[in-house]
Amino acid sequence: MKVSTEPIENSQVTLNIEMETAEVDKYLERAYNRLVKKVSVPGFRKGKTPRAILEQHIGKDTLLREAFEDLIPEAYEEAMESQEIDAIARPQFELIQTEPLIFKAVVPLRPTVKIGDYKQIKVESKPVEISQEDVEATIEQLRLQQAILSPVDRPVQFGDVVTIDIEGERQGESFPIRKDFVYEVVREARLPLPGFAEKLEGMRKGEERNFVLSYPSDYEMQELAGKEHAFKVAVTEVKEKKLPEANDEFAKNLGSRDLASLREQIFANLKARAEERARLELEQQVVDAAIELSEVEYPPVLVDREIERLLNEEVRHFNQGITGLENYLKTINKTLDKHLEELRPVANRRVVSSLVLGKVAEEEKIEVSDPEVDEEVEKMKTDAGKQAGDIEKLFSLSQARDSVKQFLIGRKTVERLVQIATGKN
Repeated sequence: MKVSTEPIENSQVTLNIEMETAEVDKYLERAYNRLVKKVSVPGFRKGKTPRAILEQHIGKDTLLREAFEDLIPEAYEEAMESQEIDAIARPQFELIQTEPLIFKAVVPLRPTVKIGDYKQIKVESKPVEISQEDVEATIEQLRLQQAILSPVDRPVQFGDVVTIDIEGERQGESFPIRKDFVYEVVREARLPLPGFAEKLEGMRKGEERNFVLSYPSDYEMQELAGKEHAFKVAVTEVKEKKLPEANDEFAKNLGSRDLASLREQIFANLKARAEERARLELEQQVVDAAIELSEVEYPPVLVDREIERLLNEEVRHFNQGITGLENYLKTINKTLDKHLEELRPVANRRVVSSLVLGKVAEEEKIEVSDPEVDEEVEKMKTDAGKQAGDIEKLFSLSQARDSVKQFLIGRKTVERLVQIATGKN
């Protein structure tokens, strides 16, 4: 067996493997011994057909494919050992020719990270400010949430909630009527199509209206971009929102002692959320700066794995699994392939961030103890509520505990970077 290697971009190496005829024949014989027991050939008992006759009956390509089941992985392992290559995932194989047998394997290697002088990163922590206007805006949102819908006998206005029957037609295809559809008339709403809400303005209960709208040029499903959709809409009910007054009674209904207490609670909540956002933004700023200083090279398989993780995280939110996600994507006019394409830059960023933080953790000698892992698992069990037993069972496995440990190391590393960057070292 002849083996040569060729380093290629993105922490990968191409392994070129050429097999001697005698080596290949050993695997062909092994494949023959398996197939002769399975294949019936007229004139011969099963298991007794000579190799030449069997090969003529099934074709040499079939025998080769069967031989490859053992040959490719075993030859690859032998080549890897001879070249002392440390792969982090399965390679991609490509058959070059069969006589002599030559194939290549693109092997993903460990990433390389050259980190810059992250101790020179400087950022400023900005104080959080909450205004009275922010508090009043929140109270207004709460009033809207507590609004009562009352039927009105007047033309539709923005902010109303209408009940409508809709028929549609697109490119000659009719869509079934949708009866008793409840729709909030919001200015510049994009659903079902931009301009739909504006067409309803001024309609009255019992009125029908026909109109045509166009799909935006940047519509997710490009085959529909710029196309027209005809609508026939009948209004069966018009309701306006009646907002409760912002007084002590209103505050009590929301669980506060009085309106003043509600304002204090809102202020505290807004401040806590703003401080959390500021903390996350500061952390992101510091991590981005560390990434900017670094040179990172890694195989594409790491991004593919991260996309799979991201997708699994999303799928867990749907009762129907991947089908539930696909159904949701249909409601926002997006295909699964398009969604996966959009996840790629997110996954790419997560991989780079993880590699850079891993290198910083190594430089800073950041460690996490078993008691710290136990404490984090306990928090997760508390948050899980009724599913606490499942969490305990999952994190009894060493692999799951290791994932928690890596998460905590990452969190500690970010905190360390923030300390350095803000001068709170």
